[in-house]
Amino acid sequence: MRENGRVTSATRQPGTPSAAVRPRLIATDLDGTLLRDDKSVSPRTVAALAAAEEAGIEVFFVTGRPARWMDVVSDHVHGHGLAICGNGAAVVDLHGGPGAHRFVKVRELARENALDAVRLLREAAPGTVFAVEQTYGFHQEPDYPKLHMEIPDNLLPAERLLAPEGPDAHQPVLKILAYHPDLDPDAFLTLARIAIRDRANVTRSSPSALLELSGPDVSKASTLALCCAERGISHEEVVAFGDMPNDVEMLTWAGQSYAMGNAHPDVVAAASGRTVANNEDGVAVVIEQLLAEHC
Repeated sequence: MRENGRVTSATRQPGTPSAAVRPRLIATDLDGTLLRDDKSVSPRTVAALAAAEEAGIEVFFVTGRPARWMDVVSDHVHGHGLAICGNGAAVVDLHGGPGAHRFVKVRELARENALDAVRLLREAAPGTVFAVEQTYGFHQEPDYPKLHMEIPDNLLPAERLLAPEGPDAHQPVLKILAYHPDLDPDAFLTLARIAIRDRANVTRSSPSALLELSGPDVSKASTLALCCAERGISHEEVVAFGDMPNDVEMLTWAGQSYAMGNAHPDVVAAASGRTVANNEDGVAVVIEQLLAEHC
């Protein structure tokens, strides 16, 4: 893999020539990957996505974003209309447009697990504050910072938010957000994984010390694998893109995977190739190459 930031081809073990397999599905993260830093989708990227779909290659957006934040790409979902949101916690049909999405699949975090994870993380990292993401609701503790540019539905301690009689108790919990004002982001992630163990899957996608907790077996990779199995698509036929630790499992699973030029070191280590940065349309660059090679 070259260090000059150019695109590199996938490197695979002998006998598994994934680069020679015609892709049937492209799975791409959004923030820091498909989207530019201003949260726009460039004309070049729009054209590349449309060309892939025209060639019969499905495109799945696979993101940590909640469904209500998917308006930035809802015009680009093409035929199937599906996106994987919340780091794999939900598969969402975006055809209805902003505010009218439909949950096709929900992989919730059990409230018992969520409460255990909150307790264990409070003990391991005093000063941690929490927010709760549900299918149609967002709640946070009073001291949780304004990170998401939205007004929470409730301001209560996490233990009350997650109680059986808590607000919106009828709605599934998709993930817990845990923020620490002082810890290094990677150190916080390691500490949380050790503390929480198998009670939840812990990852991060923010440059700050903000962690995302999902169900124990829930990740971008596991939900993408379910969607591919439903379509008869093998992992060798998947090309994936990402930039942050919450993309690592997906990049490891896919037959071909690309770390963005702006990617976290763990993502670079996990991917089989590397493309240029999100602001340089790194996803589009690879899609154009794939179409030239296979279509």
